[in-house]
Amino acid sequence: MNNILITGCSTGIGLETALILQNNGFKVYASAREEEDVKKLQNLGLETFKIDVTNKEEITNAFASILQNDKKLDAVFNNAGFGQPGAVEDITTEVLKEQFETNFFGLHEVTIQAMKIFRKQGYGKIIQHSSVLGIISLKFRGAYNASKYAIEGLNDTLRQEVMGSNIFISTINTGPVTSEFRANGLKNFNKNIDMENSYFSNVYKKELKKRLESKEDNTPFTLPASSVANVVFDIINSKKPKPRYYVTKATHILGFFKRILSTSLMDKILNKM
Repeated sequence: MNNILITGCSTGIGLETALILQNNGFKVYASAREEEDVKKLQNLGLETFKIDVTNKEEITNAFASILQNDKKLDAVFNNAGFGQPGAVEDITTEVLKEQFETNFFGLHEVTIQAMKIFRKQGYGKIIQHSSVLGIISLKFRGAYNASKYAIEGLNDTLRQEVMGSNIFISTINTGPVTSEFRANGLKNFNKNIDMENSYFSNVYKKELKKRLESKEDNTPFTLPASSVANVVFDIINSKKPKPRYYVTKATHILGFFKRILSTSLMDKILNKM
Protein backbone atom coordinates (compact mmCIF):
# COMPACT_ATOMS: atom_id res chain seq x y z
CA MET A 1 0.00 0.00 0.00
CA ASN A 2 1.34 3.42 -0.97
CA ASN A 3 1.64 5.92 1.85
CA ILE A 4 1.84 9.71 1.86
CA LEU A 5 2.38 12.50 4.37
CA ILE A 6 0.27 15.61 3.76
CA THR A 7 0.81 18.90 5.57
CA GLY A 8 -1.89 21.50 6.20
CA CYS A 9 -4.93 19.22 6.41
CA SER A 10 -7.13 21.29 8.72
CA THR A 11 -9.44 22.44 5.90
CA GLY A 12 -9.74 22.85 2.16
CA ILE A 13 -7.27 21.25 -0.22
CA GLY A 14 -5.28 19.34 2.39
CA LEU A 15 -8.34 17.84 4.02
CA GLU A 16 -10.01 16.98 0.72
CA THR A 17 -6.85 15.37 -0.61
CA ALA A 18 -6.41 13.28 2.53
CA LEU A 19 -9.98 11.99 2.35
CA ILE A 20 -9.95 11.25 -1.38
CA LEU A 21 -6.65 9.37 -1.18
CA GLN A 22 -7.82 7.42 1.86
CA ASN A 23 -11.02 6.46 0.07
CA ASN A 24 -8.93 5.18 -2.84
CA GLY A 25 -6.82 2.81 -0.77
CA PHE A 26 -3.81 4.93 0.15
CA LYS A 27 -2.41 5.09 3.65
CA VAL A 28 -2.62 8.77 4.46
CA TYR A 29 -0.76 10.52 7.23
CA ALA A 30 -2.66 13.77 7.59
CA SER A 31 -1.13 16.57 9.63
CA ALA A 32 -2.31 19.88 11.03
CA ARG A 33 -0.81 22.63 13.16
CA GLU A 34 -3.50 22.81 15.87
CA GLU A 35 -4.44 20.00 18.27
CA GLU A 36 -8.17 20.51 17.70
CA ASP A 37 -7.69 20.01 13.95
CA VAL A 38 -5.63 16.89 14.57
CA LYS A 39 -8.51 15.49 16.66
CA LYS A 40 -10.94 16.32 13.86
CA LEU A 41 -8.78 14.39 11.40
CA GLN A 42 -8.60 11.45 13.81
CA ASN A 43 -12.40 11.41 14.04
CA LEU A 44 -12.49 11.09 10.26
CA GLY A 45 -10.47 7.89 10.53
CA LEU A 46 -7.17 9.33 9.34
CA GLU A 47 -3.70 8.57 10.66
CA THR A 48 -2.54 11.91 12.05
CA PHE A 49 0.37 13.99 13.24
CA LYS A 50 0.55 17.39 14.81
CA ILE A 51 2.92 19.25 12.51
CA ASP A 52 3.58 22.94 12.50
CA VAL A 53 5.98 23.10 9.55
CA THR A 54 7.94 25.82 11.34
CA ASN A 55 8.75 23.24 14.03
CA LYS A 56 11.63 21.04 12.84
CA GLU A 57 11.23 18.56 15.70
CA GLU A 58 7.58 17.85 14.87
CA ILE A 59 8.54 17.12 11.25
CA THR A 60 11.39 14.83 12.32
CA ASN A 61 9.19 12.92 14.75
CA ALA A 62 6.50 12.38 12.13
CA PHE A 63 8.93 10.93 9.59
CA ALA A 64 10.50 8.70 12.24
CA SER A 65 7.07 7.37 13.21
CA ILE A 66 6.13 6.67 9.58
CA LEU A 67 9.33 4.71 9.01
CA GLN A 68 8.83 2.79 12.23
CA ASN A 69 5.30 1.83 11.15
CA ASP A 70 5.77 1.23 7.42
CA LYS A 71 9.55 0.94 6.86
CA LYS A 72 9.15 3.27 3.84
CA LEU A 73 7.72 6.55 2.58
CA ASP A 74 6.23 6.83 -0.91
CA ALA A 75 5.23 10.48 -1.19
CA VAL A 76 4.95 13.86 0.50
CA PHE A 77 2.45 16.60 -0.35
CA ASN A 78 3.74 19.96 0.89
CA ASN A 79 0.41 21.73 1.18
CA ALA A 80 0.68 23.86 4.34
CA GLY A 81 0.59 27.58 3.71
CA PHE A 82 -1.32 30.82 4.16
CA GLY A 83 -1.72 34.24 2.56
CA GLN A 84 -0.76 37.64 3.96
CA PRO A 85 -2.64 40.37 2.06
CA GLY A 86 -1.42 43.95 1.88
CA ALA A 87 0.67 46.25 -0.28
CA VAL A 88 4.40 45.58 -0.27
CA GLU A 89 5.11 48.91 1.42
CA ASP A 90 2.75 47.96 4.27
CA ILE A 91 4.35 44.56 4.92
CA THR A 92 7.00 44.80 7.62
CA THR A 93 10.09 42.64 7.36
CA GLU A 94 8.90 40.70 10.43
CA VAL A 95 5.56 39.91 8.77
CA LEU A 96 7.29 38.90 5.55
CA LYS A 97 9.50 36.55 7.54
CA GLU A 98 6.38 34.95 9.06
CA GLN A 99 5.01 34.38 5.57
CA PHE A 100 8.23 32.72 4.47
CA GLU A 101 8.63 30.66 7.66
CA THR A 102 5.53 28.63 6.78
CA ASN A 103 5.19 28.85 3.01
CA PHE A 104 8.85 28.46 2.11
CA PHE A 105 11.17 27.48 4.97
CA GLY A 106 8.64 25.02 6.39
CA LEU A 107 8.19 23.45 2.97
CA HIS A 108 11.97 23.27 2.61
CA GLU A 109 12.41 21.51 5.95
CA VAL A 110 9.84 18.87 5.04
CA THR A 111 11.49 18.50 1.63
CA ILE A 112 15.06 17.97 2.83
CA GLN A 113 13.99 15.50 5.51
CA ALA A 114 11.94 13.55 2.95
CA MET A 115 14.88 13.62 0.52
CA LYS A 116 17.11 11.85 3.04
CA ILE A 117 14.57 9.02 3.19
CA PHE A 118 14.08 8.92 -0.57
CA ARG A 119 17.82 8.88 -1.31
CA LYS A 120 18.29 5.98 1.08
CA GLN A 121 15.41 3.89 -0.24
CA GLY A 122 15.97 4.90 -3.88
CA TYR A 123 12.55 6.31 -4.76
CA GLY A 124 9.87 8.78 -3.75
CA LYS A 125 7.65 11.65 -4.86
CA ILE A 126 7.56 15.19 -3.52
CA ILE A 127 4.50 17.20 -4.50
CA GLN A 128 4.94 20.92 -3.91
CA HIS A 129 1.89 23.15 -3.69
CA SER A 130 2.75 26.40 -5.41
CA SER A 131 0.16 28.69 -7.01
CA VAL A 132 -0.73 30.64 -10.11
CA LEU A 133 0.85 33.40 -7.99
CA GLY A 134 4.15 31.60 -8.33
CA ILE A 135 3.89 32.31 -12.07
CA ILE A 136 2.33 35.78 -12.12
CA SER A 137 1.94 38.46 -9.45
CA LEU A 138 -1.16 40.34 -8.33
CA LYS A 139 -1.16 43.57 -6.36
CA PHE A 140 -1.69 43.48 -2.60
CA ARG A 141 -0.41 39.91 -2.50
CA GLY A 142 3.30 40.66 -2.51
CA ALA A 143 4.26 38.56 0.51
CA TYR A 144 2.39 35.52 -0.77
CA ASN A 145 3.62 36.05 -4.36
CA ALA A 146 7.22 36.18 -3.14
CA SER A 147 6.89 33.00 -1.07
CA LYS A 148 5.47 31.09 -4.03
CA TYR A 149 8.09 32.42 -6.45
CA ALA A 150 10.70 31.16 -4.00
CA ILE A 151 9.12 27.69 -4.11
CA GLU A 152 9.35 27.77 -7.91
CA GLY A 153 13.09 28.45 -7.77
CA LEU A 154 13.64 25.69 -5.25
CA ASN A 155 11.64 23.17 -7.26
CA ASP A 156 13.27 24.07 -10.59
CA THR A 157 16.66 23.43 -9.01
CA LEU A 158 15.70 20.28 -7.14
CA ARG A 159 14.28 18.65 -10.27
CA GLN A 160 17.68 18.97 -11.94
CA GLU A 161 19.43 17.53 -8.91
CA VAL A 162 17.27 14.39 -8.86
CA MET A 163 17.56 13.69 -12.59
CA GLY A 164 18.46 10.08 -13.30
CA SER A 165 17.02 8.89 -10.00
CA ASN A 166 13.63 7.43 -9.18
CA ILE A 167 12.74 10.53 -7.17
CA PHE A 168 10.25 12.93 -8.72
CA ILE A 169 9.45 16.56 -7.90
CA SER A 170 6.07 17.84 -9.09
CA THR A 171 4.83 21.41 -8.74
CA ILE A 172 1.09 22.15 -8.61
CA ASN A 173 0.14 25.67 -9.69
CA THR A 174 -3.34 26.14 -8.29
CA GLY A 175 -5.63 28.95 -9.38
CA PRO A 176 -8.85 29.92 -7.58
CA VAL A 177 -10.04 26.95 -5.53
CA THR A 178 -12.73 26.81 -2.84
CA SER A 179 -11.07 27.00 0.58
CA GLU A 180 -10.71 29.02 3.81
CA PHE A 181 -7.90 31.01 2.19
CA ARG A 182 -9.73 34.35 2.13
CA ALA A 183 -11.06 34.03 5.67
CA ASN A 184 -7.57 33.34 6.96
CA GLY A 185 -6.21 36.14 4.81
CA LEU A 186 -8.65 38.57 6.43
CA LYS A 187 -7.40 37.60 9.89
CA ASN A 188 -3.80 38.22 8.82
CA PHE A 189 -4.72 41.52 7.18
CA ASN A 190 -6.45 42.79 10.31
CA LYS A 191 -3.60 41.62 12.49
CA ASN A 192 -0.62 42.91 10.50
CA ILE A 193 -1.67 45.82 8.27
CA ASP A 194 -2.02 49.40 9.55
CA MET A 195 -4.91 50.22 7.27
CA GLU A 196 -5.68 53.68 8.61
CA ASN A 197 -2.16 54.99 8.05
CA SER A 198 -1.56 53.34 4.71
CA TYR A 199 -1.29 55.16 1.39
CA PHE A 200 -3.82 52.57 0.16
CA SER A 201 -6.28 53.12 3.01
CA ASN A 202 -9.21 53.96 0.75
CA VAL A 203 -8.48 51.08 -1.62
CA TYR A 204 -8.28 48.68 1.32
CA LYS A 205 -11.65 49.82 2.68
CA LYS A 206 -13.51 49.95 -0.64
CA GLU A 207 -12.03 46.95 -2.41
CA LEU A 208 -9.59 44.62 -0.68
CA LYS A 209 -11.19 44.25 2.74
CA LYS A 210 -14.65 44.09 1.20
CA ARG A 211 -13.53 41.22 -1.01
CA LEU A 212 -11.88 39.37 1.88
CA GLU A 213 -15.01 39.78 4.03
CA SER A 214 -17.39 38.60 1.31
CA LYS A 215 -19.06 35.23 1.92
CA GLU A 216 -19.56 34.80 -1.83
CA ASP A 217 -16.70 33.88 -4.13
CA ASN A 218 -17.37 35.11 -7.65
CA THR A 219 -13.81 34.62 -8.86
CA PRO A 220 -13.91 33.29 -12.44
CA PHE A 221 -12.90 29.67 -13.04
CA THR A 222 -13.09 28.71 -9.35
CA LEU A 223 -12.96 24.94 -8.80
CA PRO A 224 -13.60 22.77 -5.73
CA ALA A 225 -10.72 21.55 -3.57
CA SER A 226 -11.18 18.09 -5.06
CA SER A 227 -9.67 19.39 -8.33
CA VAL A 228 -6.28 19.57 -6.60
CA ALA A 229 -6.82 16.30 -4.74
CA ASN A 230 -7.42 14.54 -8.06
CA VAL A 231 -4.12 15.86 -9.41
CA VAL A 232 -2.27 14.54 -6.35
CA PHE A 233 -3.99 11.19 -6.93
CA ASP A 234 -2.78 11.16 -10.55
CA ILE A 235 0.80 12.04 -9.54
CA ILE A 236 0.99 9.22 -7.01
CA ASN A 237 -0.36 6.73 -9.56
CA SER A 238 2.01 7.84 -12.31
CA LYS A 239 5.30 6.04 -12.86
CA LYS A 240 6.81 9.25 -14.22
CA PRO A 241 4.76 12.23 -13.04
CA LYS A 242 5.06 15.53 -14.87
CA PRO A 243 7.20 18.28 -13.35
CA ARG A 244 4.31 20.74 -13.36
CA TYR A 245 0.52 20.64 -13.16
CA TYR A 246 -1.77 23.62 -13.77
CA VAL A 247 -5.12 23.57 -11.94
CA THR A 248 -8.00 25.82 -13.13
CA LYS A 249 -8.41 27.64 -16.43
CA ALA A 250 -7.14 30.83 -14.79
CA THR A 251 -3.71 29.24 -14.30
CA HIS A 252 -3.58 28.03 -17.91
CA ILE A 253 -4.62 31.42 -19.30
CA LEU A 254 -2.32 33.52 -17.12
CA GLY A 255 0.58 31.12 -17.58
CA PHE A 256 0.14 31.41 -21.35
CA PHE A 257 -0.02 35.21 -21.20
CA LYS A 258 3.16 35.28 -19.10
CA ARG A 259 5.01 33.41 -21.85
CA ILE A 260 3.88 35.53 -24.82
CA LEU A 261 3.23 39.07 -23.57
CA SER A 262 5.70 41.81 -22.75
CA THR A 263 6.22 42.63 -19.08
CA SER A 264 4.61 46.06 -19.49
CA LEU A 265 1.48 44.69 -21.14
CA MET A 266 1.24 41.87 -18.62
CA ASP A 267 1.44 44.38 -15.77
CA LYS A 268 -1.44 46.40 -17.25
CA ILE A 269 -3.62 43.31 -17.54
CA LEU A 270 -2.85 42.04 -14.06
CA ASN A 271 -3.35 45.48 -12.49
CA LYS A 272 -7.02 45.31 -13.48
CA MET A 273 -7.57 42.05 -11.61
